[in-house]
Formats: sequence, structure tokens, C-alpha cells
Amino acid sequence: MVEICQTSLPIKPWAEDRLRRLPGLNPIPPGGWLLVDDAYGAQMAHRAGLIADKGAAVLRLDDSARPAADELLQRVLEDLALHPAFTVAGDHVTCPDGRIVPIDRDQPLQTCGALVQEDLVIMEKHGDEHVLTGALLCFPASWTLAQKFMKPMTMIHVPVAVYTADLAKRVQRLFDGIQVDRPMWRANFLTYGDPELHQPRTEQDQRSLYVDGPKWMRVERQGMLRLHHTRAVIFSIHTFVVPFDALSVEDRRVLEG
Repeated sequence: MVEICQTSLPIKPWAEDRLRRLPGLNPIPPGGWLLVDDAYGAQMAHRAGLIADKGAAVLRLDDSARPAADELLQRVLEDLALHPAFTVAGDHVTCPDGRIVPIDRDQPLQTCGALVQEDLVIMEKHGDEHVLTGALLCFPASWTLAQKFMKPMTMIHVPVAVYTADLAKRVQRLFDGIQVDRPMWRANFLTYGDPELHQPRTEQDQRSLYVDGPKWMRVERQGMLRLHHTRAVIFSIHTFVVPFDALSVEDRRVLEG
């Protein structure tokens, strides 16, 4: 178990009206898709270890999704070139933690994974639904890439109880409606009995909702961005973790009530 925590939460989905009602969408401001916070260095080191050790458990790409992955890397580089914490040169990127990352266009998802804290999921329209055709997923919150790879949206959300047929239609309309240069974000939150970011679970191995002992609050800022050429939707996940005891008395009261 690796403990990597931010010093505070920038968003509180349980306390903000704009986030509480599903799907709780908000526009991402220009330059606000990819975030850098005080856990950047530690999260990136953990991510590198997971990519090296876990292989296909954290990184998969269907051959059909290679154009989308290439465009995703280009979009990431363009965004980072405007970010004050990064320096993008012709063949490498200098990161906020001082690492110099080569730009390997033969390995687009791996390169993205060496640069940003976000997990990145490629969703492409196949028939009536978007399908998960590729992903860099180092920090899953109780799901596995193996079970969701090449599955449509309705299958991805098994066994989420609140994901009704009506909500599935709404989410599909949402993905259909994401416009280029008008990305959106939402957030969710989960309580865990340990702070580990890598929390894979199969559909059969459901997470216990009761946590006895120390607790950590995990918040995901989930972005949805449409690529210009391939039209793929990129589902990005930036994960924040703080000890439950670090929350305010009011926040703990609401969450435990």
C-alpha cells in the first residue's frame, strides 16, 4: 500500500450544488483540462511503477484506436505547452518534478502517462454507444480495465446501482453532445479504508460500503473532451485523496450522517 495524499480537496462533490445532481456537469475553462497539484511528483512516481509492473492491467489500446491515441498525445502536448509548470521542446518535455520525458510517438498512451496525473480513457462511437477502445488506467476506483476494455457504456457501468436505463440514455446523449473545444467535467467521491490509488476490483468483488478504522476520502474530477479529427471522447480522471480526519467537522458530519 502506497499513501499519497493531497494537502486539501479543491472540490467537494457532497457539498456543492453544481456537482450533487447527476450528471453534475460543469464547463472546463480554457487551459483547465489537465491539473497539477501538490501530489504530482509522488503520483507520477507511483504511476511509473504501475505501468512497468502491471502491463495490460493498466494500459490497453485496440489497434482501431491508435489514431485517437496519437491525437490524444498531440492534444496533451499542446495543452502542456501552455502550462507554466511544463516546458515542451521538440522531442521532450520537462515536468514540474524536474523529470525530462522523451516524446515517444510510437507509444502515445505511455508518453501521456509519464506526463500527466490524469488517467485517460478513449471512448469511440460504435453503433449507438461509445465503447472503451483504449485507456491508461493506473488509479481505478473499484473497477478493472480488463473487464471494461472494448465494452460499451452500459456494460462499463455494471454493476453501478444508480446507473439505470434512463440514466444510461442521458449519459449517452451527453457523450454525443460533447463539442470540440467545449470540454466538461463532473466529480464523484468514495470512502476507502486505505489510501492506495490503485484500487482494482472485478464486478463480482464489490467494494464494501462499511469502513471500520481509519478512512480516506477519494474524489475524482472526471473530464470529457472531444478530439477534433478522430471525434473520440477522452474521459480523464484526476484523483485526489485526503485522510477523512483532515476534512472539516461539517464535512464529516454530512458524510457520516
